[in-house]
Amino acid sequence: MLLGSIINAILIIIGSVIGILLRKGLPDRLKTTLMQGMSLAVILIGFQMAIKSEELLVVIFSLGVGALIGELINIEDKLQKLGKWIQKRFSKNSKDDFARAFVTSSLVYCVGAMAIMGALQSGLEGNHSTLIAKGMIDGITSIVFTSTLGIGVMFSALPVFVYQGGITLLAGWLNQFLSPYIIVEMSAVGGLLIAAIGFNILQVAKIRVGNLLPAIFMPIIIMQVLSLF
Repeated sequence: MLLGSIINAILIIIGSVIGILLRKGLPDRLKTTLMQGMSLAVILIGFQMAIKSEELLVVIFSLGVGALIGELINIEDKLQKLGKWIQKRFSKNSKDDFARAFVTSSLVYCVGAMAIMGALQSGLEGNHSTLIAKGMIDGITSIVFTSTLGIGVMFSALPVFVYQGGITLLAGWLNQFLSPYIIVEMSAVGGLLIAAIGFNILQVAKIRVGNLLPAIFMPIIIMQVLSLF
């Protein structure tokens, strides 16, 4: 069940080792092309999940209600503020490059919709493709981070594993209470959000994916209500 999180953590470590060996950094063109390639893979994974939906109206309604709830709570803004607060808390008046590298990279890898959705997918479906794709992106960024910030980036693999693994285990426990039909629609909604992350990385659009996160759980309520009729 935790295979996706394990691979994600391992790829961060591998990327960090490469980053240590490439202290002078990588050409900007190579960084850009690598990230674009990974972004396309993320979009493909998202669409593959989305097209499995058998209830299009449930997906549409879930996105609508989820967006409303997310905007009212303003999840995206709160995630960003949390990240800034933690970074400021650990880095304030600190000259410890190790701590700065560790905190910065941990935030980048943990605070995001792809970490949450990928972990949920692993727990609900046993499908680790999203976390593996995320791991490849994290591995590439860890090369860049380690070459500039230092070895502290490598140790961010631990909180990534604990955070994503915890969500996966929780999702696995919830799985026994959810029907396969509900899981399919949850995955379809999540797939669209994952595709949106890919578009954000490519800078094709700026989609507030964090504020759409509640949409993932809307099929649970909607399909339960529909089953009453």
